[in-house]
Amino acid sequence: MKKIVALMAVALLVIPFTACKKEEKAAAPAAGRTAASNPPPKAPAMAGEVVETMDAGGYTYVKIKNDSGEHWVAGPATPVKVGDKVSLPTVWQIKGFESKTLNRTFDEIYFASAIVGPGGAARTKAPAPSKKEPVDVSGVKKAEGGLTVAEIRAKRKDLNGKEVKVRGKVVKYTGGIMGKNWLHIQDGSASDEEGDLTVTTQASAARGDTVLVTGKVTSDKDFGSGYRYDVIIEDADVTVEK
Repeated sequence: MKKIVALMAVALLVIPFTACKKEEKAAAPAAGRTAASNPPPKAPAMAGEVVETMDAGGYTYVKIKNDSGEHWVAGPATPVKVGDKVSLPTVWQIKGFESKTLNRTFDEIYFASAIVGPGGAARTKAPAPSKKEPVDVSGVKKAEGGLTVAEIRAKRKDLNGKEVKVRGKVVKYTGGIMGKNWLHIQDGSASDEEGDLTVTTQASAARGDTVLVTGKVTSDKDFGSGYRYDVIIEDADVTVEK
């Protein structure tokens, strides 16, 4: 009889704990669940000044600065700009979060239930950005004496520190990040992530441009602040061909 009572007591303790864990998992943002098998820990509300921002995959990513330092936070798509004072009412901390859309891994990031701008009103009702048609990368010819994107990715260890030439189409362009312009180029030599190559340069280009890139390959590059790449061409010369 004593054994039965003891087992019942253990069951009464375990059931509420399990239910609590399930509720915590259900409350965690969908993007956060992909970063770890366990529910992410809830963190205190945050606030600060926006020093960097970008939109991707239906989220707005902001780097905020406050008394504790600089922190990356992601929340619902919200129109914010550098210099805005924002608060983030409910956040979950994620370590080692990989964003496929941005092609980068954040060492640490917080996901917020809302991004609250000046005046205290949550600005989460902005129209969703229009979906862009994919860039047609068919017909891109391999550069004379150069390599394809797939070849550079496959040989990145051997090519580390060596100069290469590659032709591709710009599928994404972001200017003025860490003093550089960032290109993502593809040439149709591979699909998914293996068909995408990141390039930093001082030159400008537009999405859809065909460009000739010349620069040194760096493998396993970690810039800090979540900018980490298995292969990248840095400080490249970029010529827009058409």
